[in-house]
Amino acid sequence: MPTPPQPAPRTPSGWLFVPSLYFAEGLPYTLVNLVSVPMLKGLGASNEAIGLTSLLYLPWALKGLWGPLVDRYGTRRGWILGTQGCMAALFGLAALGLLGPAPGLAAVACFAVVAVVSATHDIAVDGYYLEALSARRQTLFVGVRGAAYKLAWLAGQGGLVYLAGALAAAGLLGLASSWAAAFGLAALALALLAGYHAARLPRLAGGGGAGSDQGLGRSFAAAFRSYLELPRVGWLVAFILLFRLGDAFMLKMAQPFLMDAPELGGLGMSTEQIGLLYGTVGTVASVAGGLAGGWLITHGGLRRWMWPLALTQGVFILLYLWLAWARPGVLGVAVVNAVEQLAYGLGVSAYTVVLFRAVRPEHRAAHYAITTSLMAAGMMLPGALSGYLAEAFGYQGFFLACFALALPGLLLLFCVPYREQPAPGA
Repeated sequence: MPTPPQPAPRTPSGWLFVPSLYFAEGLPYTLVNLVSVPMLKGLGASNEAIGLTSLLYLPWALKGLWGPLVDRYGTRRGWILGTQGCMAALFGLAALGLLGPAPGLAAVACFAVVAVVSATHDIAVDGYYLEALSARRQTLFVGVRGAAYKLAWLAGQGGLVYLAGALAAAGLLGLASSWAAAFGLAALALALLAGYHAARLPRLAGGGGAGSDQGLGRSFAAAFRSYLELPRVGWLVAFILLFRLGDAFMLKMAQPFLMDAPELGGLGMSTEQIGLLYGTVGTVASVAGGLAGGWLITHGGLRRWMWPLALTQGVFILLYLWLAWARPGVLGVAVVNAVEQLAYGLGVSAYTVVLFRAVRPEHRAAHYAITTSLMAAGMMLPGALSGYLAEAFGYQGFFLACFALALPGLLLLFCVPYREQPAPGA
């Protein structure tokens, strides 16, 4: 008797896992690269030391090197659960380390391991997303991914920073203990996410593993060779590394400037004020800038809006020079921070679209993986030097230097090849 046909497996609902996975992807990145700045500043770390924490970007810059291992061994679901559990444990260790005699050093040591695990988690999450959803649903959930990632920024740079500052200001805990409570809460959140995904993350047929990506190494080598054959690839690489150079230097020093005492050239703001400014107002303004920039380019064309958006990002760095000179109150700082973050979002939207349209559609994923690694390197190295530059020139001289360093990237817009409209199917 013939076997009755089996129904085709249903594609799992993206709402079941996309928001939670990308929140889990964004939270450790935010804690390691953003939340660590006000924590270390509050604990008395020097600007030079804070700048050197930019080296924690390195695993995200190099994650493509071990991506094939994630694809070839085990399942992506298994990697997701394992890395989330590991990150929960590591943030728990960071919380315990903050209660010890060298709290900043202990936390950074844990962050260095978290960075490697988090980059590996990103590989597994992105691979799972591509495997679990059809091409149509992948497009549908792009905005959901971005929103969930930004929600993690709000939770970390806003909620946890404010919590640590508020606990310390109220005298309920010392500053190090307050940060320990914040990172303990982050560890709990990741543990709960791991438990949720263990229960609800669909098991996929295949799901990666040995033999699922035969020829992967050869395909990547071919894609890398084709990347080197892109038109004016030297100008493209220079643009990737230099366009955000001013922002790359400023990123690590903006919060130390706001928190430093007035006699040191800073504005003397508290940790909870930083949480409100950067984690809520700043993040919302940055998201709004990115959405507005994307809308303008979509409706008006890249050639029309590329220069205005890029110039806005570069010129508005001077707002921080004005802050260092005029020294306004909290409301003035909030307005400047919101406007500068809005400009940053506008500029990054133009930068991202230029890069998307410069690469070849047939190797889009691999080319953009190479591009994002270069982007991470372009943020990491200037950030590592930023503290030394701030100490050498003072904050006013530093922000003026950041503006000057943004100019070469703007000039490179003349040299980067790109398509005005995406090619069909791109």
